[in-house]
Amino acid sequence: MRQTSFQSEPATDGLGPLACTPGPAPRLPDHGEVRRIIFGLMLAMLLGALDQTIVATALPTIGEAFGDFTNLSWVITAYLLACTVATPLYGKLSDIYGRRVMLLTSVAAFSAASVACALASSLLVLILARGVQGLGGGGLISLSQTIIADLVPPRERGRYQAQIAGVFAASSIAGPVLGGLFAQHLSWTLIFWINLPLGLVAFLVTSRALRRLPRHEQRHRMDIPGAALMAAASILLLLALGWGGVRFAWGAPVILGLLLGTAALTGLFIRRMSRAAEPFLPLGLLADPVVGRGIAAAFMAVGAMVGLSIYVPLYLETARGLSATQSGLALIPLMGGVVCGAVTSGRAMPRLLHYKRPALVGVTISALMLALLAFGPYLPLPALAIAFVLVGAGIGTVLPVSTVSIQNAVPLHRMGTTTGVMTFFRQLGGALVVAMLGAVLLSALGAQAGMDSETLARSTSATSLEAAFRLVFLAVGVVAVLAAVALWSLPERPLRGSVHTAGEGDGGLI
Repeated sequence: MRQTSFQSEPATDGLGPLACTPGPAPRLPDHGEVRRIIFGLMLAMLLGALDQTIVATALPTIGEAFGDFTNLSWVITAYLLACTVATPLYGKLSDIYGRRVMLLTSVAAFSAASVACALASSLLVLILARGVQGLGGGGLISLSQTIIADLVPPRERGRYQAQIAGVFAASSIAGPVLGGLFAQHLSWTLIFWINLPLGLVAFLVTSRALRRLPRHEQRHRMDIPGAALMAAASILLLLALGWGGVRFAWGAPVILGLLLGTAALTGLFIRRMSRAAEPFLPLGLLADPVVGRGIAAAFMAVGAMVGLSIYVPLYLETARGLSATQSGLALIPLMGGVVCGAVTSGRAMPRLLHYKRPALVGVTISALMLALLAFGPYLPLPALAIAFVLVGAGIGTVLPVSTVSIQNAVPLHRMGTTTGVMTFFRQLGGALVVAMLGAVLLSALGAQAGMDSETLARSTSATSLEAAFRLVFLAVGVVAVLAAVALWSLPERPLRGSVHTAGEGDGGLI
């Protein structure tokens, strides 16, 4: 890897008066230290991503252990809510207090909460501990990407974004398999105990190396009212998306109330951001065409990836007659395609002047393959696997382009905030698309209020399921088209060859 150079940052960034934190510049990490840091970051990200999926297959065993099946879904919901809300908070705090402090805090919180989960004496205690675990997990994901941006120039960053895609793909496959294995043959508590050795290694590997991480934090006033409004609006929206069409009909007063509350709090949040001296989320960031359209592309791409990772196994198990194990393993072509697409696109970025073109071609191919699944002939399983590889590869090409483009466009002392917001919208995209696909499937099958898609699918004929899932694939295809539109409109600013403040002669946000 080329030698990374760092430059000092200006006192202002065009988004409000800031004061630099003085201090001697640390010695730059050498190549070996960068590799150790990256390894620790990948491990930290694996911790956060794995716990989003590993619990799902163990839920029946957990419900039996505590004698409570009614509230089981909160074991997953509590983690996802806390994780999603925490991502922008960690980003902002890392811009104030530094990346190392906040990353180690998140690892420690995640590990301590894992112990509390394993030792939980009731389902309520487990749900509360999962919420705390999610607060740590949100930092693991967003801060890892931010630290990579501190270490690696945008021109070289694509290959690491490809590794990040690999971590998420691996967790989406390994999580359900490990969760089921531990719950069925060993003990469900192992899904939490396994976090301790992984968390300890991540803590030890990154703690010492991160002392030489370049410092970009600046003194800010934390906008607590703005953060509280964003967190509250996010929680209400995620609850509406999680309950709509499953626990309650979409037109039920509870869901309408949650959506109305989301709209009201979002309006108050926007008003706060436009008036605060140092807003939690500077609206100028989202107004920048690279940041705004890059976040939109990532929102759609991750939504399509997460939606397919949930509904493809259900399709294969119910409409195609595969076993639960076979349908889980059938995710490998889709997720393997995501990794291949991300690697190809990430490695091509520094070599191409128009670096978004591979992603445009890739996501267009995804949309065409999804159209084939929606309107084409009945495909045998081998042809179906090839189609899933192409769909995943096309989606994967968008991930490094959107992330690197966004990080290339902002000042380093805003990198944590921007990366946290980007991660927040990516996770929100996953939740929104999953809810949309569930509504499409339930509507196509004529579900009654309160009936979940999995139960309905298992009680419906294969012919009806095939027709319903064609509409699901069509809906994902529309999401892929929207990702292509956002990507097409995204300006291609020259990628910086060194790590320095955006805006110094490179067209970054100022």
